[in-house]
Amino acid sequence: MNISAEMVKELRAKTGAGIMDCKAALKDCEGDAEKAVDFLRKKGLATAQKRSARETSEGVIQSYIHMGGKIGVLLEVNCESDFVAKNEDFQEFSKNVAMHVAAINPLGLQKEDISEEVIERERAIYKDQALEMGKPEKMIDKIIDGKIEKFYKDSCLMSQAYIKDPKISIEDLLNSLIAKIGENIKIKRFARFQIGE
Repeated sequence: MNISAEMVKELRAKTGAGIMDCKAALKDCEGDAEKAVDFLRKKGLATAQKRSARETSEGVIQSYIHMGGKIGVLLEVNCESDFVAKNEDFQEFSKNVAMHVAAINPLGLQKEDISEEVIERERAIYKDQALEMGKPEKMIDKIIDGKIEKFYKDSCLMSQAYIKDPKISIEDLLNSLIAKIGENIKIKRFARFQIGE
């Protein structure tokens, strides 16, 4: 299969992966662009997992202000080197994630960041809903567990669908940046402020 420069360029624009990685993915996937995107995402995840133990002591504190000063976000993103902290892709990633936090208002970074009190309140609501709908008693716990998993997915920054491309999560976006830059990168923390809250 002949892989054209145009095919490589289109895949690179879609994924942000390197030219040689895009060419190799297209060859492996026999020119199928959609399969090549999945191939690169899996590769990015593998690369990210390999790098995850490396120390991240550099980075940026990114700020984002929205709606004429009504919503503000501070976001800390860490990387391994000062060089990467100044990299355009790293800076753009940080800005985009801060904007995402302003728009979507996640409750935490991961599952562990959401308090047990919040989860218990959600469980009680889901139980009442299931009972009101007349669901069988033996099915209620499974229904609640499923709804709690969806709640985590929608409420935790890393698992949320990225606002600019809902087909990928924030974690996918981070992993593709790690694969592209070649350093361990971590979203450490964020704080969102809104007038009146």
